[in-house]
Amino acid sequence: MGWEGASGQRIAVSWLIGGLVIGLSVLGFRRLALPHNKKKKKRPIRVYMDGCFDMMHYGHCNALRQARALGDQLVVGVVSDDEIIVNKGPPVTPLDERMIMVSGVKWVDEIIPDAPYAITEEFMKKLFDEYNIDYIIHGDDPCVLPDGTDAYALAKKAGRYKQIKRTEGVSSTDIVGRMLLCVRERSAGDSNSHSSLQRQFSSNGRSTLQRQFSHGRNNKSEDGVSDFAGPGPDARIIYIDGAFDLFHAGHVEILRLARGLGDFLLVGIHTDHNVRMAECTYGLFVFLVEMTIDCAKRGRHRPIMNLHERSLSVLACRYVDEVIIGAPMEVSKDMITTFNISLVVQGSVAEDNDFQKEKENPYEVPNSMGILKLLESPLEITTSTIIKRIVSNHDAYQVFTHLAL
Repeated sequence: MGWEGASGQRIAVSWLIGGLVIGLSVLGFRRLALPHNKKKKKRPIRVYMDGCFDMMHYGHCNALRQARALGDQLVVGVVSDDEIIVNKGPPVTPLDERMIMVSGVKWVDEIIPDAPYAITEEFMKKLFDEYNIDYIIHGDDPCVLPDGTDAYALAKKAGRYKQIKRTEGVSSTDIVGRMLLCVRERSAGDSNSHSSLQRQFSSNGRSTLQRQFSHGRNNKSEDGVSDFAGPGPDARIIYIDGAFDLFHAGHVEILRLARGLGDFLLVGIHTDHNVRMAECTYGLFVFLVEMTIDCAKRGRHRPIMNLHERSLSVLACRYVDEVIIGAPMEVSKDMITTFNISLVVQGSVAEDNDFQKEKENPYEVPNSMGILKLLESPLEITTSTIIKRIVSNHDAYQVFTHLAL
């Protein structure tokens, strides 16, 4: 019995030691295995898109939105003035203004200035090696060089090319045409093309595009469209309104300053009718092009972009949180209360900034409440500035009519 007892104890101790050894081995194995089980952090997919972005419109913005959806980070190359002159003719907006416009689009993460018009082998290598670009993006419209070759042939050959759909119903060429109509009398026979264009603008596709533009890009809902986060209860809401016709670098800069004054920027966009009436009142084009055009003819052509087009351009701006489409000309007490507006701002450079001298001052209420602020505009650019550039270079723009992306 003594031997059996001792033997039993030795067996129990052996089992205990064996169990401890196995347990420690398993723990050690787990510790060694843990790093291997850990998921490696994925490198963001970086996509590149280039363009002239001259006379930038919501079609350009929609192209950038689609490009950004194909990756995690969007790098945009803005073609130099010299390259545009060689390949397309003189640009309406210089590089510095085009850079402001592109950087103001909420889907753009990074910009490369003075990008070449054609993707050369050297530049493509730079994109892949220095900028870590995974794919080069362009629209489904052909981009042909003066020698007849495809500007994206090398990217396609490398298998690093992806294509997006072009936004129908708008182009820089069309917008230039609309501007030229502002300063010359058009015949009754050319209304068909504009009627057709208007039908395209008012199609159901516009509302979908506008819904995509009006949301951010961080929190996605089930349908892939990001959820809109409204202002918090204690948010300082800034309000600015206007026509925002031919959305340009001056608009972007004043919106940037306005956004910096609060937590949420609400932008009011005036109706086509109100913009037209304002043009009749102030007679801008008489001064602008030194032509005697009666009020009815001037008003008929303004705004250049209709309400929905102007809304899309404003919504694409990274500094804008929300818009009021068809906002009233007058900022009333009821409006201030309804939208919980903390401050109403206006830029010092505008088509008409003599509102305080008018008998019916649209900002009388916020002014009396002490919540009206006039911001010093960083750029001396208005919609009329852009039109004047087109008029002064009329012959050149008749020759070079292909100003698309």
